Amino acid sequence: MERITIFGRPGCGFCVRAKQLCETQNLDHRYIDIHAEGITKADLEKTVGKSVETVPQIFCGQKHIGGYTEFAAFISEAQS
Repeated sequence: MERITIFGRPGCGFCVRAKQLCETQNLDHRYIDIHAEGITKADLEKTVGKSVETVPQIFCGQKHIGGYTEFAAFISEAQS
């Protein structure tokens, strides 16, 4: 599986859960704190290619997966 990239923010429970899922599954991942990096919602929308309302926004390689719920389903499907 390609590297997982999680765009999140401090204090976001779903961002924490996405990171924990990567860690428990031993997935190559990186977490990007959008506040610390100065990434705006508009920047994320350009990266994702559509309107973004929530974080985390998660990618597998260059492919946009979605938020935590979509990511959990993606991981579950990849393992079956």
